[in-house]
Amino acid sequence: MTVSKRLLILCTGNSCRSQMAAGWVNGLLGGRWEAHSAGTRPADRVHPLAVRAMAEVGVDISGGVPTRVERYLDEAWDLVVTVCDSAKETCPLFPRPVEQIHISFPDPAEAAGNDEERMAVFRAVRDDIRTRLIAELERR
Repeated sequence: MTVSKRLLILCTGNSCRSQMAAGWVNGLLGGRWEAHSAGTRPADRVHPLAVRAMAEVGVDISGGVPTRVERYLDEAWDLVVTVCDSAKETCPLFPRPVEQIHISFPDPAEAAGNDEERMAVFRAVRDDIRTRLIAELERR
């Protein structure tokens, strides 16, 4: 029986990038990786456009709840990935040794414009996360 590697994905608000990343990892690499996401300053909810963007590709993140990173500090992780520059700068120290990498993505929540223009940004970030993060994890 193969044991999944444990992955913690961090961003600031834990409402867009880290939630989408965890959805991709669990959906595509669930047999090899078990992904969780957290934030350094979590938002009140997962961004509805992130939920919508992931639903378009058959990944349901509607049950996600933004969570403070401190909740996960005492757990054993195989890898911690920061997906935004702010989270990289404020990432706490983990009491156990863990490899940490940084793969930065723009914050789609900051997109301006009407709903369709904003959705285009969410889709672009969603697809970039799949391309770059999944490729990195497949190499491990």
